[in-house]
Amino acid sequence: MLTPKELERYSRQIQLPGLGEEGQKALKNTTALVSGVGGLGGTVALYLAVAGIGKLILVRGGGLRLDDMNRQILMTDDWVGKPRVIKAQETLAQINPDVEVEAIAEYVTVDNVDSLVQRSDIALSCAHNFPERDLLNAACVRWNKPMIEAAMNSMEAYVTTIVPGKTPCLSCLFPEKPDWDRRAFGVLGAVSGTLACLSALEAIKLITGLGQPLLGQLLNMDLANVEFNKLRLYKDPDCPVCGNKVEKAEEVKEYLLLDK
Repeated sequence: MLTPKELERYSRQIQLPGLGEEGQKALKNTTALVSGVGGLGGTVALYLAVAGIGKLILVRGGGLRLDDMNRQILMTDDWVGKPRVIKAQETLAQINPDVEVEAIAEYVTVDNVDSLVQRSDIALSCAHNFPERDLLNAACVRWNKPMIEAAMNSMEAYVTTIVPGKTPCLSCLFPEKPDWDRRAFGVLGAVSGTLACLSALEAIKLITGLGQPLLGQLLNMDLANVEFNKLRLYKDPDCPVCGNKVEKAEEVKEYLLLDK
């Protein structure tokens, strides 16, 4: 049930046709896993928190860098060098104390990914590298959990919503793994923030039934020229992660560990 405080806090979004109190209750009853709490993941977490998500599990190893500060809006200057997920947890608690926030100062690994996904209802893939994204994607397929996949490079970005058994997975989208150096490209905070808002919105739509999520579609954005395109994705029947021939979870893990 929604408390009187929650009814007042979320009253403006409860007015939206297609969301209402039932949608707000669905948000409250949802645990969202956010991998990678940076310019993208941190802003995703912020907008899920202010929307009234029930619980956030924030996962990101490493400390805050000074060159992170142009885009990581949950951080403060005095936190440079410290674990960013701890500061994210603190900031979100100040913004919305009704949301439970669990901070895990680790990277997504083979050892922890299954536990993280099993404890969540939806995952948001915002990590800075593809090995973590691949691990999260495979675990979501294994445990039948939806995942919002979003990434950016310079002034370009993409987002899609993955639902196991219904849509292509990340390995269908990228059968060959790109080399991606997280500091090899420039980044503008407004770009990661734009993508984060769209990613949080995709999660909210999927949870509440509001609108039409990007199921089987990739929204590709060139924000330098304000160009948006929707691309229909191909679901590979022979995909080593979600394809018809995948039978054992261990086979998928072995595939993901190749060339790592």
